[in-house]
Amino acid sequence: MTQHLDRPGGPLAYDVAGDGPLVVLAPGMGDLRGVFRDVVGPLRAAGHRVATVDLPGHGDSGTGFTAHGVPAIAEHLAALVEHLGAPAALVGHSVSAGAAALVAAERPELVSSLVLLDPHLPPDDGGRAPLAARLMTQAIRRPLGAPLWVSYYRSLYRGRRPDWLPEHVGAIRAAMRGAHLVAFGRLARALVTAPTPLPLDRVAAPTLVAHGALDPEFADPAAELERALAALPPGAKGLLVPDAGHYPHAQRPDVVVPALLAHLAPSRA
Repeated sequence: MTQHLDRPGGPLAYDVAGDGPLVVLAPGMGDLRGVFRDVVGPLRAAGHRVATVDLPGHGDSGTGFTAHGVPAIAEHLAALVEHLGAPAALVGHSVSAGAAALVAAERPELVSSLVLLDPHLPPDDGGRAPLAARLMTQAIRRPLGAPLWVSYYRSLYRGRRPDWLPEHVGAIRAAMRGAHLVAFGRLARALVTAPTPLPLDRVAAPTLVAHGALDPEFADPAAELERALAALPPGAKGLLVPDAGHYPHAQRPDVVVPALLAHLAPSRA
């Protein structure tokens, strides 16, 4: 059942279910919390309380937010963790991975462990913003903004695709209208014009970084994984997910979920 956390600018939509240590799952830009559908069940079965959240301006969340970008998302994630009961394992995808890392670095008391799924770590590709953000700063000005985004979104699922992808893409397209499309454009512009340095060397929480081996957002996903691990303190773990693009948690839950459960197991001890 969808719940809402009142935040400056509007409500932040989330679902939470299960009992045990808290895990918060945050999707990337232009996505919905339902992308974690194959992750939530196994986490709950393993004894975790699991929350999934829609980013500001996305899905069931409000559209009146005035601050956009990674620091703003980090503030909302921190507020949700505090609301649900810290500490939590933070699992962030793409843009939300950067936000989760920022929370872990600046609010370590809130984060018991950290999982970064295909993170964009500036400077990315010579200082450029993620391709998705650059694309949407242009597309948002056109009537075809939502169709163009969902077409690009599908292309990021290089490799194996879940059976539910058409349904999920339809939900994204339906949600990306009016004020939601405007909010999405503002986030994209913020990512392009104000990339956020991430103090990964200050992350104290145990960290797992996973990259899809076929992720078209990166010229060399394996090298990007190594770059992330090199920026983190010693002990961070890496996972290169075969036959997966930018959404390994959706494309290869058979690989990602066991790694996630193994990573979270020490927090249950």
